[in-house]
Amino acid sequence: QVQLVESGGGLVQPGRSLRLSCAASGFTFRSYAMNWFRQAPGKERELVARITSGGYTYYPASVKGRFTISRDDSKNTVYLQMNSLKPEDTAVYLCNTQIATDYWGQGTQVTVSS
Repeated sequence: QVQLVESGGGLVQPGRSLRLSCAASGFTFRSYAMNWFRQAPGKERELVARITSGGYTYYPASVKGRFTISRDDSKNTVYLQMNSLKPEDTAVYLCNTQIATDYWGQGTQVTVSS
């Protein structure tokens, strides 16, 4: 079955960087787009990055220029490099793919605080 396992979250000071990873299994990874979402307490889940099977990327304005999504199809892994982190980036970050239905990882907490 489809499994998505995130890692790499933690506590970081404003302005610093973190790299999240999402290891995927149970499907033909290279054939599907992968997404990173985030959800902060009391807020709706928000798409923060998307990468297609062909490597095209999308970012909303809130993270464009600071976040970079990438994928390694040989490792069935998608990454999210987050630079210049801000307190408002604090959230649970979730990996997602859509194969007839949505599949989600368990999420990894990112806390940006001094």
